[in-house]
Amino acid sequence: MPAHLEKLDSSPRSTQRIFDSHAHLVADDQTRYPRNPMKRSPLAPPRPPGVIGLPGGKHGDHPINEIPDVSRMLPWMREAGVEGAVAVQKRMVYRYDNRYILDSSDAHPDTFSAVVILDAEDAGTPDLIRSYIARHDLVGVRLFGGREADGSMPWLDSPRALQAWAVADEHGIVMDIEVLAAGGGGPSVPAIIALARRHPRLRVVLDHMLEPEAEDANFGLDERFEPLAAEPNIYFKFTSINLDLYREAGLPADQALRSAVDLFGADRIMWGSDIGTSSGTYQDMVQRMLAATALLTDAERDAVLYQTGKRVFAKPNARG
Repeated sequence: MPAHLEKLDSSPRSTQRIFDSHAHLVADDQTRYPRNPMKRSPLAPPRPPGVIGLPGGKHGDHPINEIPDVSRMLPWMREAGVEGAVAVQKRMVYRYDNRYILDSSDAHPDTFSAVVILDAEDAGTPDLIRSYIARHDLVGVRLFGGREADGSMPWLDSPRALQAWAVADEHGIVMDIEVLAAGGGGPSVPAIIALARRHPRLRVVLDHMLEPEAEDANFGLDERFEPLAAEPNIYFKFTSINLDLYREAGLPADQALRSAVDLFGADRIMWGSDIGTSSGTYQDMVQRMLAATALLTDAERDAVLYQTGKRVFAKPNARG
């Protein structure tokens, strides 16, 4: 085992159990894990402060951009009381080379679960998913593809993408979705609902709540997002990106989270740090989210901070 992946004690120290559903691991070792940074498409929507970087975000003149190599991530988690995390591939750094998160989850199977990113239009993607499940106990897949000039993303439910969905459904892993468009991911909701209904046993997780626009009394969760509440197999990550969006809009994060829980239920919402992209120290990210749960009941807080993410991202072998 490479020295940088040697096991460390990562037992929690806080009374509130915490599970991080969205951590972008980035290796210090650029020889074994070379970086291949992407440039954002000119067709991509603008990103607000705090939510973009290679790696690390940028907010203000002096952002804190911690690079979450496993050798640091494990002690950060231990110090913050975080029991486990979903290692989500960092596409802007590694594109479709998923080796670092897979190696990390293999080295620390009780701490990390891997969600790979694959090309939705690549004919080899379904077989690659099967291979990752067999060899690495893969917990989820995130598909990406091109963007049209009008902002639409036809890869979301393209014929080849549907083959990948079928494999995820067959093996009981998560289909993790990030769909960004001007004004948030609301325009993609009908397609997402159709896919979730086509695969009712499949757990479909929406990253960053689909980034609803945070500029009204509904905290962006308007009539476009409300239909998602009726779909029991759709789940939501409430991350540092959402906290940044509410901060930039001058809206209280605790009320925003309360509104989301009222709409979708705490058993369908999970916290994700977005470390490796969003700005701030890991401890800061945990503390900001703890503060955002101030209006939740104890049971709701435990669900959002721990139970939902832990349950949804359970590895296939752990589910039996």
